[in-house]
Amino acid sequence: MSRIGKMPITLPEKVEVTVASDNTVTVKGPKGTLSQKVDPDITVAMEDGKLVVTRPTEQKRHKALHGLYRSLLFNLVNGVSVGYKKEMEIIGVGYRVENQGNLVTLTLGYSHPVIFYIPSEVTVVTGMEKGIPPYIRLECHDKELLGQVCAKIRAFRKPEPYKGKGIIFKGEVVRRKAGKTAGGKK
Repeated sequence: MSRIGKMPITLPEKVEVTVASDNTVTVKGPKGTLSQKVDPDITVAMEDGKLVVTRPTEQKRHKALHGLYRSLLFNLVNGVSVGYKKEMEIIGVGYRVENQGNLVTLTLGYSHPVIFYIPSEVTVVTGMEKGIPPYIRLECHDKELLGQVCAKIRAFRKPEPYKGKGIIFKGEVVRRKAGKTAGGKK
């Protein structure tokens, strides 16, 4: 058995789960509604107020899907009940960030500001305070969407290894490289 797949998903209060006939699982909670289409081979059922994912055989494909769909369904349940947060920092002299609603303007050392529209499901807060680098806080009930938005923002200026400049996740350590050494051949 898959260690992750065999664990039942306990449902918090105020979270409702419905499984449609086409194997689409819909989860409703205080933060919103999410749905996930599950492979027809995998069975999703409610047992004693818990969500249980089972597989038909011990095939390699079924083993892989078992853990995958259990994790995806857990993310849905956790997202509609608690939600997800990511915080990013912008490291670099002259790098700035500001937002008006869901429109984020990033100044990242290019000849032009980078303007990025955040989807309406994601809540964004930006700040520039003295003593700490500019930051972007993102909150959403959909973990997949939040990860995609963070990846797009990070792609505008990935952290570089020589000076450490770029957009990083809070707490991330950028592996630094040594620069060129002085002196030549004699």
